[in-house]
Amino acid sequence: MRVYKFGGASVKSSAAVKNVGEVLRTQADGPLLVVISAMGKITNKLELLVDAYFHNKKTKKKIYDEIKQFHQVIIDELQISENDYYEVENLLIELECIVEKRRDESSSFDVEYDRIVPFGELLSTKIVSTYLNKIGYKSRWIDARNFVITTNKNRAANVLWDESIPLITNSLKPLVEKQTIVTQGFIGRGLNHKNTTLGREGSDYTAAIFAFALDAESVTIWKDVDGVMNADPRKFDDAVLIPRLSFNEAIELAYYGASVIHPKTIQPLKNKKIPLCVKSFLNPDRPGTIVMESDQKTLNETQCYIVKEDQILVTIASKDFSFIVEDNLEIIFNAFNSAGVQLNLMQNSAISFMACFNAETSKVEKLVELLTNKFEVTINEGHTLLTVFNYSDSNSELENIIAGRNITLEQKSNSALQLLLI
Repeated sequence: MRVYKFGGASVKSSAAVKNVGEVLRTQADGPLLVVISAMGKITNKLELLVDAYFHNKKTKKKIYDEIKQFHQVIIDELQISENDYYEVENLLIELECIVEKRRDESSSFDVEYDRIVPFGELLSTKIVSTYLNKIGYKSRWIDARNFVITTNKNRAANVLWDESIPLITNSLKPLVEKQTIVTQGFIGRGLNHKNTTLGREGSDYTAAIFAFALDAESVTIWKDVDGVMNADPRKFDDAVLIPRLSFNEAIELAYYGASVIHPKTIQPLKNKKIPLCVKSFLNPDRPGTIVMESDQKTLNETQCYIVKEDQILVTIASKDFSFIVEDNLEIIFNAFNSAGVQLNLMQNSAISFMACFNAETSKVEKLVELLTNKFEVTINEGHTLLTVFNYSDSNSELENIIAGRNITLEQKSNSALQLLLI
């Protein structure tokens, strides 16, 4: 039994959906569960819709129409009949009804986010499953929210394994053994029976959750690159494929922000020694990268470059010139947690604390609001975080990569060099 995961780029158009069908037809063998993300950049569009709905902006109708039209074009090009299309139509009607109604003023932004954004995955999987059956590839659509049970925390829910595993093992596994199952990544259901999400790029994690509970023999993540590269080939012309990685090396790369593998994905697979393959849906016959249990250092001397753009630098200093020690740090970290901010790099001195994180306006505003009573808070945008994993002092390329930019923060460990650049 295997688990496949296809991201948004793999289903961004009718041609892409047809390619997924071809990959499954030629590569799938035996019981299979397929996890699929929202199509293309629809999650971004749904996030705009959440914002417009929550703040009652006039743009919400236009954004909804664009979402509907995007999916309609794909359906038309796939030549899916109206008899098959009605389930997709029902989802679009449900979404329209939500955004057209007056919002409950007591509901938070994050609750509304988790109510609306999952429609991307639901629509995508309905369309793909319908197409697969149309071409004679037998598949069954299931709702991941019936099996991935989580805490009630919106936008960053934690999986409740004791609740999820029996459901997947007892109810889902027999279905997978009969036919290919198509389901959603990223989404779950809280104990309050309301939608939750696992965080952006959480579809990879969903694949690992199902693989763990199903005792899968492997997980394959299908990407638009040949596998795990030592750098983003769109930014580094000399990027090379990493054919093999240990779980521990993959965890470290994911921790530092390597976008090919979601940070939470590795641990469930490592616990059961389930190999993870990263392959290209454009060139499925190529070997890709395999991530597996190994005590050996597989990277050897290969240095990996991870770039995170649009970083916000926050500087926090006490108003009374008191030291940034345990009491103040507790307040600061509680504020980051409450604002839903995940730090990518942090550093503190006696009287200040500096950190960078991904730019999100709503989170920045909430963070500043939580800290300004006690601290002086300075926000600077437009930074880039460069991480060199497996860094060597003999690196001769670093100066060219930095290209004269100023270094705002610098941090070095045994395994990595991190530079915040402006």
